[in-house]
Amino acid sequence: MAAQAPTMLTPTDDELLQAQADLWRHSLYYITSLSLQCVVKLGVPTAIHRAGGASSLPDLVTALSLPPAKLPFLRRLMRLLVYSGVFAADDTTEAGTYRLTALSCLLVDGAVDSHGHPSQVPTVLAMGSRHCIEAAMGFTEWFKKDPAAVPSLFEHVHGATPFDESMANLDPESDALLNEGLAAHDSSGFATVLRECRDVFQGVQSLTYCRGGDGAAARAIVEAFPHINCTVLDFPRVIGNKKADGVVNYVAGDLLHFIPPAQAVLLKVVLHHWSDEDCVKILAQCKKAIPPREAGGKVIIIDIVLSSASGPLLEAELLMDVGMMLVSKGRQRDENEWCSIFKKASFSDYKIVKKLGIRGVFEVYP
Repeated sequence: MAAQAPTMLTPTDDELLQAQADLWRHSLYYITSLSLQCVVKLGVPTAIHRAGGASSLPDLVTALSLPPAKLPFLRRLMRLLVYSGVFAADDTTEAGTYRLTALSCLLVDGAVDSHGHPSQVPTVLAMGSRHCIEAAMGFTEWFKKDPAAVPSLFEHVHGATPFDESMANLDPESDALLNEGLAAHDSSGFATVLRECRDVFQGVQSLTYCRGGDGAAARAIVEAFPHINCTVLDFPRVIGNKKADGVVNYVAGDLLHFIPPAQAVLLKVVLHHWSDEDCVKILAQCKKAIPPREAGGKVIIIDIVLSSASGPLLEAELLMDVGMMLVSKGRQRDENEWCSIFKKASFSDYKIVKKLGIRGVFEVYP
């Protein structure tokens, strides 16, 4: 018996009108992103913060030294960002009062909130930078290319790789911007980890922190757990002339080839930058660096875990995954995919200690 042809979808007029609105919304998402960039560059969150957490639109125009004629245009921009949850407002008239939300509290320039969350201004500026936007505009041509010939979208468009010497050679200013954004992104939420997951670090006598950058997060670990002897491993161009200072030791090297021995190894928001194959190689080096589980050996991984969540949390996870496609060979992974990598690297077991937002805190055992 011949298979029946699938029934053709025939939307109603109401469905098509709603679909039109949804299509406009999706096609214009970039305006929300660039509007966020605009208020960050203008310093709107910082101005509201300095005004005590609330400010009228005329006061904002004055504080930001904007032409008074731009007030109605700023009102329209703020109206969109109030709807998006970036700001809160008592009303949206010209005399309306605008307040910070939890989101815009993260956008106060140079601030660290009472919970230890650093400003995410560098992250916003990096993700919306010219090089990242231009790379995203190359998606269509990139999909047509042999992946063996062009390993990443960013490299396809710019001939350079983010967070690499090639990017520094291409545009030193943009390289600095991307690295500042990466550091702010990687540091976000770490104070919460130290508070909420203390058991992960209890009993650890020595720790190698891979891709630890300037050592700021390593210092936070030692401050919270003074018994830990902490070593930061990063590329030679990052370590530079940094020397052991009695708090943190520094080693210049490549984690794909060698990781200094320690009781535990920390990979904080590192593996999502790498392909599955490279993750297995990195974890194999981790396994060489730590003692058996019975002696307390473990790898601590803090990274994004795709979940079955819905709504804005899931959208953030999926956007982050495509974002990794944009700038690296890596990707975001769900728990099953993490488990598969751990097994391929010959680890015996793991557990997710806690899920904090879109990130999971893993302990992985040899």
